[in-house]
Amino acid sequence: MANTKRDLFLKRRLRVRNKLRKMAAGRPRLSVHRSNKNISVQLIDDVQGVTLASASTLEKDLGLAGKNNVEAAAKVGSAIAERAKKAGVEDVYFDRGGFLFHGKVKALADAAREGGLKF
Repeated sequence: MANTKRDLFLKRRLRVRNKLRKMAAGRPRLSVHRSNKNISVQLIDDVQGVTLASASTLEKDLGLAGKNNVEAAAKVGSAIAERAKKAGVEDVYFDRGGFLFHGKVKALADAAREGGLKF
């Protein structure tokens, strides 16, 4: 029986997360979620189970509501880098979930790196 797109996505997400947990070494996780209309990112401390910082195109102060393109992803990436610095975080590990490291996800990661995050 053929797997559905959703099943393949969930398998890929678990595979990526399990590999990253082995390399985490106490660093926070930069988790990305991309929908058809928006993109969001969270900086999560898995040891304590808290979110340290977040950014999304849904925020009014970014002015990107309802936009999901490469430029919006880059702005969200720079915003999360700035908020991570305020939270005192520099080293993270990038959790792309089940999304391919291409296009919007890559633009977000590149902008976060330019903003000072190391991963």
